[in-house]
Amino acid sequence: MSQSSSPPFQFTQQDVQVEHRETVFDGFFGMEKLTLRHALFGGGLSPAITRELFVRGDATCVLPYDPGRDEVVLLEQFRPGALGRDQSPWLLELVAGMNEAGESPEEVAHREAEEEAGLSFRKLERICDYLVSPGGTTEMVHLFCGWVSTEAAGGLYGLASENEDIRAHVFSADEAFAMMADGKVNNAAGLLALQWLQINRARLRSEWS
Repeated sequence: MSQSSSPPFQFTQQDVQVEHRETVFDGFFGMEKLTLRHALFGGGLSPAITRELFVRGDATCVLPYDPGRDEVVLLEQFRPGALGRDQSPWLLELVAGMNEAGESPEEVAHREAEEEAGLSFRKLERICDYLVSPGGTTEMVHLFCGWVSTEAAGGLYGLASENEDIRAHVFSADEAFAMMADGKVNNAAGLLALQWLQINRARLRSEWS
């Protein structure tokens, strides 16, 4: 087999040599500076390279879905990372939270659903786990769809102690898909979850009934 047609994932964690690791910022988030070498596809090691790494824990995100009413809940809140863009910095997102030490993603999902939207999940189905932006950050998102009742959903939520100001909105699935298509939902977790729901909607309506 030629080098050009070699299978993927021939390298592992052991094929990276971290020569130096320095903490350059340690606040709400962290930043590390790494000097490293890594294996090359053509053989040997790379020269020493320096990379800054945004150190952030894993997160859990959940799309609340009511299969009987065919509705989803999306949360609207301010995000400073959207400042300076040609859009509102208030985004429509999923129920989400950072995973605390010792918590499973499922435990985070249930905790955040109550805090951020007053919701209780009857069942969770894992969609996927994905690295947010592995060129520069350690964060992985655990993504789920959660079975809820939207009959009394909606309203204002969030923990004042965490400076959260959240409005929970209820949309029909078709409305949510339309907002995804026209760019009103433009964050990765929301897009992935809504696209997954488009594919699995009929199955969930049959199984979660």
